[in-house]
Amino acid sequence: MNTLEQLKNEYARYQAMGLKMDMSRGKPGPDTLVLSDDMMACVDATNYKAADGTDTRNYGVLEGIAECRALFGELLGVSADKVLVGGNSSLALQFDFVTMAMTHGLRGNSPWKAGKTKVLFPVPGYDRHFAIAAHYGLEAVTVPMNADGPDMDAVEKMVAEDDSISCLWCVPKYSNPTGITFSDDVVKRLAAMKTAAPDFTIIYDNAYCVHDLYPQGDVLRNIMVDCENAGNPERVVAVCSTSKISFPGAGVCAMTAGPETMAQFKKRLFFQTIGHDKINMLRHTRYYRDMAGITAHMQKLADVLRPKFDLVLSILEERLAGKGVAQWFAPRGGYFISVDVNPGCAKRTLQLMKEAGVVMTPAGATYPTLVAGGPGGDPEDRNIRIAPTFPGLEELKTCAELFCVCAEMVWMDK
Repeated sequence: MNTLEQLKNEYARYQAMGLKMDMSRGKPGPDTLVLSDDMMACVDATNYKAADGTDTRNYGVLEGIAECRALFGELLGVSADKVLVGGNSSLALQFDFVTMAMTHGLRGNSPWKAGKTKVLFPVPGYDRHFAIAAHYGLEAVTVPMNADGPDMDAVEKMVAEDDSISCLWCVPKYSNPTGITFSDDVVKRLAAMKTAAPDFTIIYDNAYCVHDLYPQGDVLRNIMVDCENAGNPERVVAVCSTSKISFPGAGVCAMTAGPETMAQFKKRLFFQTIGHDKINMLRHTRYYRDMAGITAHMQKLADVLRPKFDLVLSILEERLAGKGVAQWFAPRGGYFISVDVNPGCAKRTLQLMKEAGVVMTPAGATYPTLVAGGPGGDPEDRNIRIAPTFPGLEELKTCAELFCVCAEMVWMDK
């Protein structure tokens, strides 16, 4: 165990290095982006037509070109006819869905209302989901995330008793930030549970559906099949994208939902656009071709990312294990490492990181504002999200070692 004085001296050495690093978001690094560069040559002025002859340069095809719908059908675990392909952002699809719920209601039910409609969030969770709910004044209700997913005893009780809870919003595989994948039992219970709200919907942000770091990655049960079998075909709206497969700023996203929900969403989309970027859809489907192509690409990506995760986890183990300073989860995939320091230590730890030149996701961001403009955040001030994907290994080693110094120093000082 280091003394507090030793830690402060070590911290001063890091401050003197003049570090300027930003690890605030799960951002792909140049070393992963380059893996998709050949995609740029998949479409040119001589081969811009889709397989059925559609001119991808022109208007139309609201649902997306057929071959891209088929590719995303494999990712989402549904048939191609149940897929809608959008632009580059699955977050935009989720925002549009919530907007539709606020303005027109879902499936013939009353619109969601600011200050009255509630959204259930497993925590810690994804700050962008929280931000959309807060933007519309929806009340956030939190439920703990267990090692196998959300606490289903709590979830089932709340949604059965409170008809103002119209939504559960989650990342089911390699959840942001914990890296936890929902177990088979959790998925089956989500699909079959009784709900008081007639419009209850699960927004299933399957952002990391193929983002395995190791050959034996987690397997997520197909909730769409379970919903059908349970007699709840409209329960889930599932989305995914290639944002962290190809290019975040120029990827492709997709969604699937029950037939009534999908029909309502397409009707709304008709007024919003005459079609998304079909050239980009064609570019992606020609490059990846099918699920086997995506799997092969993701193995290359994992070969770049796995050493980064292993490095951070090994430094956490070497510097903090057995000291009572922090706990962490070693994910099998995804984009983050979730660390729980001792209560009351997260904000100060990240402030010290910032003062040494390293910016990370703010403490409390993994917990929602409970009501728009109202109190919220991490009630124990302990959860920290580490995003190891962007820096190179040497930079990452420096950041991880500095993090351990800061965390231990704050705990000893406290």
